[in-house]
Amino acid sequence: MINRREFVAASAGMLAGGLWSGRSEGFGESRTRLILLGTGGGPRPRKNGAASSQVIVVNGVAYVVDCGDGVARQMASAGVMLPTIRHIFITHHHSDHNADYGNLMLLAWAVGLRTRVDTWGPPPLQRMTELFLEMSAPDIDTRVADEGHPPLAPLLHAHEIRGAGAVMDDGNVKVTAAVVHHPLIKLALAYRFDSSDRSIVISGDTTPSDSLIRLAQGADVLVHEAIYLPGIDRLIARTPNPARLREHILASHTTAEDAGRIAQAAGVKVLVLSHLAPADDPAVTDQMWIDAARVHFRGSVIVGKDLMEI
Repeated sequence: MINRREFVAASAGMLAGGLWSGRSEGFGESRTRLILLGTGGGPRPRKNGAASSQVIVVNGVAYVVDCGDGVARQMASAGVMLPTIRHIFITHHHSDHNADYGNLMLLAWAVGLRTRVDTWGPPPLQRMTELFLEMSAPDIDTRVADEGHPPLAPLLHAHEIRGAGAVMDDGNVKVTAAVVHHPLIKLALAYRFDSSDRSIVISGDTTPSDSLIRLAQGADVLVHEAIYLPGIDRLIARTPNPARLREHILASHTTAEDAGRIAQAAGVKVLVLSHLAPADDPAVTDQMWIDAARVHFRGSVIVGKDLMEI
C-alpha cells in the first residue's frame, strides 16, 4: 500500500511519460528528487496549503529553495530529514518566500543539525541572518547549555547574490542564477540546479523573462509561477485594496499561458506550474491550468500540488 502523497507523485510521473518516480516500492527512485513543499501564491495562510517552497535532494543532500510559511513542517511531511539541509536559496524578499527562513535553520538545528549550512539570496540576507540569530538568542543559548547543542551561528554562512551567474558548485550540484523582473522588488532571482542526472529550474516570482528563458535552455524541469486571470478577481475581492492588488499581480507575475510560452522557448521537457494564484479556487480546475499552458507548450504540464514529488 502507498500513501496519498506517494500515489500523487507516482501518478504524476506516469502521466508525464515516466520522467519521475515516487518513493514507493515498484516505482524506483531517481538520484535527484524534486519535492514541491508549498505551491500556493501569496502570503495568506491557507487551511489546506503551504506557501512557496521546494526542496531538491541530490544523493541525500537537501537544497531548499524558498522558505514560505510552514517549510519545516512540509519537509517533515515529505520525509526529508531537516539535518540533511546543506544549502538554502531565497529567490526574493517577499514574505511568502522568506517568512520561515530563520525558523527552518533554527528547527533543523534543534533536531540535530551539526553541519555547515550555506544560504544564498539577494541582499540584505546577511543582516537578516544576524538579526534572526539575535532574536533567537534566548532559545539558542538555553539549548546549548541544557541540551548540549553546538552554537548555531558558526554553522550558518549567508552569501548575498547581487547579479546573474554561477552561484555555487559543491561537486554534487551546480547552481546558476538569473535576474528576473518582479516589481517592486529590487532584485529577484531564478535558480538552475544541474546534477549528474537532471536539470531543474525554479523561476521564483517574475513577469515573462528572456533571462529565465536563457537560464532554462534544455532543462528537464521548469517550475514556473503562474496566475490564472479569470480567477484573479475572485481572489482579490477578499482583500482590503483589490484594485491595487490586481494592478500588482498583473504587473509582476506570469499567466499560465505565458509560462507555457517560456517553457516552449526554452525547450524544457516538463513545465510545472506552481506559486499558483488563485491557489484554492474550486472554480479553477487543474485542466484549466493545463489547457492555458498548452496553448504554446508542447511538452508535459503538471499542476503543482503540495508534497508532490517530481
